[in-house]
Amino acid sequence: MKVLANDGLAQSGVTALEAAGFEVILTTVAQEQLENYINEEGIDVILVRSATTVRQELIDACPSIKIIGRGGVGMDNIDVQYAKDQGLHVINTPAASSHSVAELVFAHFSGLARFVHDSNRNMPLEGETNFKGLKKAYAGGVELKGRTLGVLGFGRIGQATAAVALRLGMKVVAFDPFMDSASISLDFIDGQKIDINIDTISKEDVLKQADFLTLHVPAQDEYVIGSKEIETMKDGAFIANAARGGVVDEVALLAALESGKLSGAALDVFETEPKPAVQVLMNNKVSLTPHIGAATGEAQDRIGGELATQIIELLK
Repeated sequence: MKVLANDGLAQSGVTALEAAGFEVILTTVAQEQLENYINEEGIDVILVRSATTVRQELIDACPSIKIIGRGGVGMDNIDVQYAKDQGLHVINTPAASSHSVAELVFAHFSGLARFVHDSNRNMPLEGETNFKGLKKAYAGGVELKGRTLGVLGFGRIGQATAAVALRLGMKVVAFDPFMDSASISLDFIDGQKIDINIDTISKEDVLKQADFLTLHVPAQDEYVIGSKEIETMKDGAFIANAARGGVVDEVALLAALESGKLSGAALDVFETEPKPAVQVLMNNKVSLTPHIGAATGEAQDRIGGELATQIIELLK
């Protein structure tokens, strides 16, 4: 059987699949050529990340496909229900990248709290000639310890982000329409473990309490954070979006940053991805990464292994 990993697959997954007798193809096929390639090669399994889409037309045109796999959590680039209705298996790896995304959120928050993102822009330009001026400009940072993290969307990634916050000494408040509470396990390097239970509260209360707000929600038809929600937030708060582009109104976000309502924002995903708005890219209160939440070696190894396990169980 043939597996096409069109957006790549970690060696852990390749090794496991090949050991089970699968042929793994790592060729990246252009979207417009995918139908012909799948049919010519007789592909049984197609694995994607966020770059490749698997829509109804492709599913209908490629009868050899038995499994569609997404290396990650969100599956908005796959017509999931239609595929299932046609008898296909649709799989993903909801737990594998959670901690990597959580660490990225806090890389952004830590940098924003101490102006690291902007200092790294200006030190190469002015560090030699304006050292004292830059030192003064970046002297008003804040600590994360003792602050409140608000989490919108308290699934696996939201809980992993909460765990990082708790380790830093932050208070955590969370909203999730499908969950009343969650138990967060804090595992330490020496084998000790602490479980902390967090009851979810209303979205409005999270917005009111959060010093730092992070979103971990699926793609939506409407903004989760718009001008109304931003007005509800604390003055000087920070926002991070490492979920999906389009859940934050970037126009409203930039307006809030310019007015001083918000102190900073972190974006790993964008409304117009893969061509983010220039106004977003150039704003010195925005910390930026190019959709790399799950892009760690550890996460990709876990993703590869989980995908391989599921494929083997389904087809062998």
